Amino acid sequence: MVTFRNNNGRRNNFRRNDRGFKSSGDRAKFSSNFTNNENFQRKMPGRNNHNAPKLIEKYNNLAREALSGGDKILSENYFQHADHFTRILNDQENMKRTKNLENHSNSSDLSSKEENKSDSAEKKA
Repeated sequence: MVTFRNNNGRRNNFRRNDRGFKSSGDRAKFSSNFTNNENFQRKMPGRNNHNAPKLIEKYNNLAREALSGGDKILSENYFQHADHFTRILNDQENMKRTKNLENHSNSSDLSSKEENKSDSAEKKA
């Protein structure tokens, strides 16, 4: 006869509370106030939307196909999807522009500081 004495020990090891689960006290720091929309930005604006131009083309083609088939509601649905990805693409381009402007202004600030240092060094000499 086979005894299963060790199964109880394994079960207890498996069900320990030190597995890294969050306790109920940690929930407060993850809650947020969504009533303030003034500074709302997507956390990861490029995530899952790397193919936005392809998706725009795809949904526009599907909308035209549905419209030619006589289904106005489905075509409007596809046009709304295309519009959504158009907005995402515009957001991505705006983010790139602002980053480029920030990088350009930072590099020009650094170069102007270096020029000022070299001018002051020449005046001292």
